[in-house]
Amino acid sequence: MKTIGEKFPEFKKEAVVSLETGKEFKTLTNADIAGKWTVLFWWPLDFTFVCPTEIESFNRNYEEFAKRNTNLIGASIDSQFVHLAWRNNHPGLKNLKFPMLADTSKSLSCELGILEPENKIAYRATFIIDPEGIIQHVSVNGLNVGRNVKEVIRILDALQTGELTPCDWEPGQETL
Repeated sequence: MKTIGEKFPEFKKEAVVSLETGKEFKTLTNADIAGKWTVLFWWPLDFTFVCPTEIESFNRNYEEFAKRNTNLIGASIDSQFVHLAWRNNHPGLKNLKFPMLADTSKSLSCELGILEPENKIAYRATFIIDPEGIIQHVSVNGLNVGRNVKEVIRILDALQTGELTPCDWEPGQETL
């Protein structure tokens, strides 16, 4: 698995970026995340039960990522067309503010080392990437356990301080 201190892999993937007719899709590459912090989170499959709870939570907290000058991108192995259909049919996903990356070839999830071996679907993985494209945080949950988005934001805050942060550190507290 790609881990802390490694360069995030090169990629070129289609994504759903809007629900406006004719502007739903965009090709995303490393150039789209260069120079800013990025949180890229993966879910196993569209049209499932735990996944929309996470996606909705990331969306509710989108402004928190924006305040931190951070790209937010969601991804799965489903196609951009499946992403679009899911967004169109799920009330909680209609107004997403971040792109849904489509890794239909599974090349990026494979290179990241986050494919579940039996079914070849992505684990619930979260990568925090610095402005130079270096992975600074990785967390991976099993297929049945959702993430805590507030903890992702807390870790991002800690990383952005550039300081040593003690256990249970919260923004506004002293660093070491």
